[in-house]
Amino acid sequence: MNKRPLYFDYAATTPVDERVIKVMVECLGFNGNFGNPASSSHAFGQQARQSVEQARRQVAELVGAMPEQIVWTSGATESNNLALKGVAQARTAAGGHIITSQIEHKAILDTARQLQEAGVAVTYLVPDAEGLITPQAVSEAMREDTFLVSLMLVNNELGTLNDIPAIGQVVRGSGALFHVDAAQGAGKVAIDLAQWPVDLMSFSAHKLYGPKGIGALYVGPRAQQRLQAQIHGGGHEGGLRSGTLATHQIVAMGEAFTLAAGCFDAEKVTIVRLRERLLEQLLSLPGVRLNGSPNQRIPHTLSLTFNEGEFNSAALGHSIAFSATSACNSASNAPSHVLLALGHDARSASRTIRLSLGRFTTEQDIDQAAELIKAAVASAPAFW
Repeated sequence: MNKRPLYFDYAATTPVDERVIKVMVECLGFNGNFGNPASSSHAFGQQARQSVEQARRQVAELVGAMPEQIVWTSGATESNNLALKGVAQARTAAGGHIITSQIEHKAILDTARQLQEAGVAVTYLVPDAEGLITPQAVSEAMREDTFLVSLMLVNNELGTLNDIPAIGQVVRGSGALFHVDAAQGAGKVAIDLAQWPVDLMSFSAHKLYGPKGIGALYVGPRAQQRLQAQIHGGGHEGGLRSGTLATHQIVAMGEAFTLAAGCFDAEKVTIVRLRERLLEQLLSLPGVRLNGSPNQRIPHTLSLTFNEGEFNSAALGHSIAFSATSACNSASNAPSHVLLALGHDARSASRTIRLSLGRFTTEQDIDQAAELIKAAVASAPAFW
């Protein structure tokens, strides 16, 4: 059997933690907690409902929210759609204006373009040279008819970290709502929605060692009466998201968020140490540069660009699992819109790799990956 490649694509998805798998499996099968949480007339449904509400508390605790402010969805993509479309469609006035950025996830950009087709004006902010969206840029883009600002906490390709509390103060002062895509930030950044001026925040379990297909949207007090459901049929989740709740996935997400809270500090120290070990070896190579702010970032995700003719990605073969861009851009074989927004051309973007570290990355993985990348640089074809 061929040896599995080193895994350096945690930003695309994380393996489900074995402790999460255990609680998830306990919700399957006749002897498990398999009931419909909406079936309140018998013990099976009541037990499932208790588990769902416990998971809701677990998610809320990690991000400083109240349990009743957490709405279950199928993932961050649905949460983003519910936030943007839900706020836009709840308005009585036509048109209006929203602000986002050029380097958001496609779940935001594609949704914003759909709203544009429906008559909403959209401003796409340009990131600064370090891949950040500044409070000043948001302030300058605000208009009288701006009703929503949507920006990510952590960029999924660069790992850069926006100053969400400062941006939120700008948005709050205008009266608009503020939505934050935190799919890449939960469990990696300390989030306190009890203090942050944020009205809506999206989460996904599979970025945090939980299963795919489950996520959540935080709905703060200012947004509760300004959000329209996008999925109808039964009035689940306070009428904001109908559909039978997937107990096993929800329980797993709750467990994943609790585990993240418990190992937050220790895991961050470990990832920082591994990141520094990797950068020390790779930045010594000729022509390698780190994309995005060197300081205002999470340690988990690195975007590295190699000079023309100094990197042969094919030489890595099947030895390292990494991304050239985000998973969605990889699927379409398109150059990274994030790198293009930072001033790269298509050729430069094609010489960029994203390496993302996680819970199960080891020092041995780091050293092996560094040696493989060095070999790829050494074997790069010459250009004249």
